[in-house]
Amino acid sequence: MHLTADTLKDLPRQQRVNLINSLSGFKSANLLGTRASNGQENLSIVSSCFHLGADPALLGMIIRPHSVDRHSLEYLMETGFYTLNQVHGDMVPAAHQTAARYPREVSEFTATGLTPAYLPDFPAPFVEQARIRLGMVLLETHTLQVNDTVMVIGAIEHIQLPGYALGSDGYVDIEKAGTVALSGLDSYHLTQRQARWSYAKPDQPLNRLDPVSPVNDQG
Repeated sequence: MHLTADTLKDLPRQQRVNLINSLSGFKSANLLGTRASNGQENLSIVSSCFHLGADPALLGMIIRPHSVDRHSLEYLMETGFYTLNQVHGDMVPAAHQTAARYPREVSEFTATGLTPAYLPDFPAPFVEQARIRLGMVLLETHTLQVNDTVMVIGAIEHIQLPGYALGSDGYVDIEKAGTVALSGLDSYHLTQRQARWSYAKPDQPLNRLDPVSPVNDQG
C-alpha cells in the first residue's frame, strides 16, 4: 500500500487522524497534573513527552493548539509548576478517561477516582497511584508556527520512583514499574525489553549488558 499526501486529504477525518497518530510508533503515556492559583486541580493524559537534556535535566512536551480551553496549559503557565506521572497497567482506564472534556470546575482527579498527592512547597498535584512521578518547573513555552501547537520545556525538580526500578548505574527500568506505552490515541501496550547494549564506539564491538542490580529492592 502506498499513501500520498493527496490520498490522506481524501480520507475521512477520523480515519486520517487515527492513521497519522499511529505512525510515530510507541509513545510515553503520562498524566499531566496542574493546579490553578485558585486551587482548581486538573489532570490530563499526554503522549508527547520527550527528553531534551540530562544536564540540566530537561523534558519537553507538545500540547495541542489553544483554540479551545486547555486547562492544563493555562494552569502550568499561570503557576510555573506541573507534574508528569507515568501510567501503569492498573491505571489505564482512569488515565484514558482524563482525555474527556470536563468543564473547568470539574477535577479529573474526582471524575476518574485518581488521587492527588502533594510535596511540601511544590504546588502542582502528583498522582498518588503512579509509581514514577516527576515534579516539573516551567522554563519556556513556544507556539509552533507550523500548526499552532505549544512546545513546553520544563526542568525536573523532583523524581519519585520505587527503589526496585532504579539500577545501580542509574538506569530506570520502567518495565519493572509496569509503565505502559501508547500508540495512536487509544491503544495501550506492555513492553518487553530485548536487550541493553554498551555505548557505541567506532573502534569497539558492542556488548550486551546484563541486568543491573537495583539500588533498593524495598523502595
